Amino acid sequence: MQTQSGTFERLVTIMNELREQCPWDRKQTIHTLRQMTLEETYELTDAITESDWQGIREELGDLMLHLLFYSKIGTEQGQFTLDDVINGVCEKLIARHPHIYGDVKVENDEDVKRNWEQIKLQEGKKSVLSGVPKTAPALIKAMRLQEKAKQVGFEWENKDQVWEKVKEEEAELQEAIESEDPVKVEEEFGDLLFSLVNFARFLKVDAENALEVTNKKFIHRFSLMEALANKRGKPLNELSLAEMDDIWNEIKRQKD
Repeated sequence: MQTQSGTFERLVTIMNELREQCPWDRKQTIHTLRQMTLEETYELTDAITESDWQGIREELGDLMLHLLFYSKIGTEQGQFTLDDVINGVCEKLIARHPHIYGDVKVENDEDVKRNWEQIKLQEGKKSVLSGVPKTAPALIKAMRLQEKAKQVGFEWENKDQVWEKVKEEEAELQEAIESEDPVKVEEEFGDLLFSLVNFARFLKVDAENALEVTNKKFIHRFSLMEALANKRGKPLNELSLAEMDDIWNEIKRQKD
């Protein structure tokens, strides 16, 4: 049975062999890998949402291969080595966990997160909001921005206050709709979404995952509705909205 270090070295060896001997692997650059890495990441998140442990294991392997691929290219370009990458994250973890590797005292996980953000500022970060990827999906970005702002005390005291803010934003959206100003409608709709994400945080709900679960539920129910309509000899495009709604409610009463 191989040790963890042994299996990791095996993967590194295979990566090196592929880069040297396989025409496809030799051709790849950090830019050609970028989209594939995004796809692998989304496949991992899908597996996590489904609690598909076999899928998680497989996708983690695929993602790990990508990390080694970038490190290999970095070495070839004289930018950094795999050791640089690993040692870099080791040093970062040690520096940002002074309650483990130093004499700092913490009471809970919130103290840990606050210390983390403060240490990042001491390391030269210009803003507590830095580190949120510009290209991250908007819903995830909203979650991260709010979480980071919380670490410096910019936070509501309780969920009731946040819900009041949601209702306030909803009223402002309604006013914008009545004004028929499309720019204002978009702005207020965004504000409402941002407030709902904030409320989700207070409920300890992952807003991104919650929406994805609902997406999957909709796909499942809609597919059943299509199948049931076809089974009854009338495709959806020939049904009235009321007829479709009846089938939809029938499916909802069934166990998904």
